[in-house]
Amino acid sequence: MNNLYDIDIAAQYIRDGKLVAFPTETVYGLGADALNPMAVAKIFELKERPSFDPLIIHIADTIQLEKLVSGIDERAYKLAQKFWPGPLTMILPKSRIVPEIVTAGLPTVGIRMPNHGIALELIRKSGCPIAAPSANKFGRISPTTAAHVKKQLPNVDYIINGGKTAVGIESTIIKLTKYGFIILRNGIITQEEIETIVPFDFRSKTNYKLSAPGMLKSHYSPKKMFLIADNAMPNIDKSKAGLISFSGELENDYRKVIRVSERKDLKDYAVNMFEAMHTFEDDNEIEIIVAEPVNDSGIGKAIMDRLKKAEFTWRQK
Repeated sequence: MNNLYDIDIAAQYIRDGKLVAFPTETVYGLGADALNPMAVAKIFELKERPSFDPLIIHIADTIQLEKLVSGIDERAYKLAQKFWPGPLTMILPKSRIVPEIVTAGLPTVGIRMPNHGIALELIRKSGCPIAAPSANKFGRISPTTAAHVKKQLPNVDYIINGGKTAVGIESTIIKLTKYGFIILRNGIITQEEIETIVPFDFRSKTNYKLSAPGMLKSHYSPKKMFLIADNAMPNIDKSKAGLISFSGELENDYRKVIRVSERKDLKDYAVNMFEAMHTFEDDNEIEIIVAEPVNDSGIGKAIMDRLKKAEFTWRQK
């Protein structure tokens, strides 16, 4: 796919209640006018996404934030000043203008300001906040290129090809509490970074009711068997397997290997992980996809979260 697109056409599509796939710094989003319930319903239909799974609203300025949220916590402004535009989503009390379908009937809404010029321009030219989950079939591999979107959602009304995304995994999602914040989904912005602004809440337990996207046990999954390399891994035929490699230490005997980082940098793993899954999913010579694990700390928490959820269904079989 080439990089030709027209923001004005895409913005008109959003205003007309249609769906536009567009790049953010994390993954490609499937966008609709967040204040148009009929348009938002098309997101659930095209993705085959269950209606109980809430969406994130993307904004381009704090004026939109103030319209979408009821009684903004001052801590939210401090976090926005530090991390927006960027891959941080905050779960906040919603205002009356936010349709119930966006929040799955919850009294809260997830909001973020993407750090991507195309995404911000699309929001501004559309003249509305944009609800946008990842532009893929529900539960499948997240898209980091326009080609990944086209593969999974060929009937989307319009795709803006902005090249490969820079972060590669979905945003960190947090919720403010009386004592600080809790993390509902790990991302490239870590607990330690957020703690420089607001303390982490060790007292409150995370409510695992679906109050944010990406909280199901199974998610981000390829159509082929997907396993994390560990001592409990079943005996597999490596001659039919592709390895997503990080350290370079596990590469022997695999039919194909994709090294996600030449410098053992976890940010590289995050950027290239989903693309590697897509590559092996599309490769007729590969029947099993294996991913190398990393330490479950810092950015590694976000990587392992995606790998474990991608593996969950296959590990049950």
